[in-house]
Amino acid sequence: MWVADMEFQTAPQIRAALQQRLDHGIFGYSIVPPEWNQAYVDWWHRRHNLDIDPESLVFSTGVVPAISSMVRKLTTANENVLIQTPVYNIFFNSIINNGCRVLESPLEYDGSGHYSINWADLESKLADPQTTLMILCNPHNPVGRIWDRDTLARIGELCWNHHVTVISDEIHCDLTDPGYDYVPFASVNEQCAMNSVTCMAPTKTFNIAGLNTAAVMIPNPVLRHKVWRALNTDEVAEPNAFAMTATLAAFNESEPWLEELRAYLAGNKAEARAMINEYNAAAAPERRIALIESHATYLLWVDCSKLTHDTALLCEHLKRNHQVMFSEGAEYGGNGHDFIRINVACPRSTMQEGFNRLFAGLHDFSAE
Repeated sequence: MWVADMEFQTAPQIRAALQQRLDHGIFGYSIVPPEWNQAYVDWWHRRHNLDIDPESLVFSTGVVPAISSMVRKLTTANENVLIQTPVYNIFFNSIINNGCRVLESPLEYDGSGHYSINWADLESKLADPQTTLMILCNPHNPVGRIWDRDTLARIGELCWNHHVTVISDEIHCDLTDPGYDYVPFASVNEQCAMNSVTCMAPTKTFNIAGLNTAAVMIPNPVLRHKVWRALNTDEVAEPNAFAMTATLAAFNESEPWLEELRAYLAGNKAEARAMINEYNAAAAPERRIALIESHATYLLWVDCSKLTHDTALLCEHLKRNHQVMFSEGAEYGGNGHDFIRINVACPRSTMQEGFNRLFAGLHDFSAE
């Protein structure tokens, strides 16, 4: 229950389209057709009220390859790339492996289930002339926050004023709870649009990450040319034989499947909260845990600070003695050492078994 993919088969429309492509029998080089651009345009207009210029879209084999390429192209060595921790751990790799410095602006945690932005810290770090790039996680992984329009506008204004380009990773945007919508960073205002690159993909939404298909959307034509050159230089701008087929079937045919998925995931999250509440009611105070309130992603962020401040030890204990695997929070930075991340995108019976193993492990865990 750790890595961020799902234990569900992808939509039947995608499987049928891939089967038809497989039956074709020829798997040579592929191109990006205009229909690919239009599928993104239609999806974001219909679901997220964002009007995209199809010319602003560039294919990439994945969001992470795109981010790594952009870190190389849009910075120089030893410059700062700002991230708001705790945050997706691979951001650290994309920054460090490409010769830049990670600059953390930790989110503030109120101790009762809510994270917010420390605006004074964020502005002071964006104002540093060595800070030239910010990677925004929208919605935020792992804390599950959906950033509202006013928050995004304030981030956009600070980055614009301090000449910091924004990469907005929006790969989890479709996985919000029913009744909750995310706000695309580029939709907020002209400043946000012209000073940003948005990373998009059907891969998390439809559980097709292994097919290596994503896009970056760059309204600013000057910035777009730099990113386009970066992706081509790094050879991550050409699709494999199945990428176009899967993307078109996902965005054009599989929306009903997604609505069923969102409802099921919301049910899993509600069941997880109920199970945690029941466990806490019976547990000793020093062994109780807290679930962070969230309305996006299928990832739960669980506060274990009453039991331990080193959840790496806890996760090792759970894996070794109870055969259940979660993500240790320290790898996400910030105050993550107090947390574990739990993936609940699985059949409910599997999730319930995982939580029962978690509770058993919490009961017999010793940090000594």
